[in-house]
Amino acid sequence: MADLYSELNVARGASEADIKKAYRKLAKELHPDKNKDNPNATERFSKVTRAYDILTDKDKRAQYDRGEIDEEGNPRMPFGFGGGGGGPRPGGAGGGPFRGPNGEPFEFTGGGEAADISDLFEGLFGGGRRGGGGPFSGFGRRSAPPQKGANDAYRLEVAFEDAARLDDQRVTLSSGKTLDIKLPPGVEEGTRIRLVGQGQPGPAGNGDALVTISIKPHRFYRREGDNIRLELPVAIDEAVLGGKVRVPTVDGPVMLSIPKGSSSGKVLRLKGKGFTGKGGARGDQLVTLMVETPDDPELARFLEGWSGRGKSNPRAGLGV
Repeated sequence: MADLYSELNVARGASEADIKKAYRKLAKELHPDKNKDNPNATERFSKVTRAYDILTDKDKRAQYDRGEIDEEGNPRMPFGFGGGGGGPRPGGAGGGPFRGPNGEPFEFTGGGEAADISDLFEGLFGGGRRGGGGPFSGFGRRSAPPQKGANDAYRLEVAFEDAARLDDQRVTLSSGKTLDIKLPPGVEEGTRIRLVGQGQPGPAGNGDALVTISIKPHRFYRREGDNIRLELPVAIDEAVLGGKVRVPTVDGPVMLSIPKGSSSGKVLRLKGKGFTGKGGARGDQLVTLMVETPDDPELARFLEGWSGRGKSNPRAGLGV
């Protein structure tokens, strides 16, 4: 089985941010919704999700790096047997080899497949696995602890406005069950929500459902951190004379005051109309004015005879 870091295409010492970034990229490429005719992509998606699950859990990652758990998150064989030879070798206090009944030395070495050491002790000391009377009868083959069922992975598309307002979302599980889930503060593209116990059944209980959020792009809003950007067309008379205009926000339209003499590119702020951040506070909506100049003969004649024409140079700051 591939190393968890290799599954995500990151180095072993990668930061949590690098791991999240790599997972988001792979999740978009491999998600089952985009690869319905490619079962290999679905299998890889599950492996990538499992790798992400372990490596973003600080305790599990530390256990994995120390070799205490495997790529499935299951405990490895105790005492260092079957591993890379890093554990202590059984023997006397001085580290010497075990002795058989006739004094012959033997010792354990690392590498290879895991050994069933109960068979070895049985042959040397006559201790039967069934009788349980041998001095090493406690070393019999251990059954693996019961495991939870597999996790299920889902991708949920969320409307831009819903994500900004943290509106509840409904997800349909593979079982046909529907659940309403709450979006967390700071939700963004690739945010993952864990639904405990909503995965596949197993001997030790159900696995979890892992829901990856994808925020749909909007036709005129653009996200910038916790703020929302909007380019607002305004008529030339609204820009010159000022006044109140109706502006869309994710919470519904509001009235915005345009200062007299506004130019294209001027930015006005609507407080608390952005995304909800991780701390619970909402960002703002930043409105960039875009002055529209009409093709109007009357306006053209006015400007040709305007007394202020040519007296100002709006490009003076550019040195021209």
